[in-house]
Amino acid sequence: MTEYRRLRVPGGCYFLTVNLAERDSDLLIRRIAVLRHAVRTTRLRHPFTIEAWVVLPDHLHTVWTLPDGDVDFPTRWSLIKRLFSHALPPGESRSASRIAKRERGLWQRRFWEHLIRDDGDFRAHTDYVHFNPVRHKLVSHPADWPYSTFHRAVRRGQMPPNWAGPEHPEHFGERLDRDETPVGAAP
Repeated sequence: MTEYRRLRVPGGCYFLTVNLAERDSDLLIRRIAVLRHAVRTTRLRHPFTIEAWVVLPDHLHTVWTLPDGDVDFPTRWSLIKRLFSHALPPGESRSASRIAKRERGLWQRRFWEHLIRDDGDFRAHTDYVHFNPVRHKLVSHPADWPYSTFHRAVRRGQMPPNWAGPEHPEHFGERLDRDETPVGAAP
């Protein structure tokens, strides 16, 4: 079995990405109530603070802070994925490997994690989370996407309602070319 190196800091703050196995699915937003229940149940068993979260049709991004002394974000993801999967009827396609291991085929096996290192890194990743529906061309403004903590941040006064609109031309997490123009944007 492959050993993945993960940087674990007790009580750390992490940016995490999880994908469905079928990347053209809309299952996460179609069954958002099931996902929310899985997250609530997991947080009751293994607490963590949700700093930012966005659910897209086939993947999600989040920024979590773990309790002091705790480094176990993999167990939390495993439980969320398991609770979500068990609440849905079987029927997805599965590889021979998944069948042999008695696994569902809803989720990609791995996830992406990044330890947040400082306030700038925190802001960059929470901005990326909130801007992601625009990046994927699902909406033209973060406020238009219902499955995001962007709305919570606005209610708390942490972000203006018009953030990332035409008057906020930042390019959150986008790769820039040498002229600092977003790749693919008009010059």
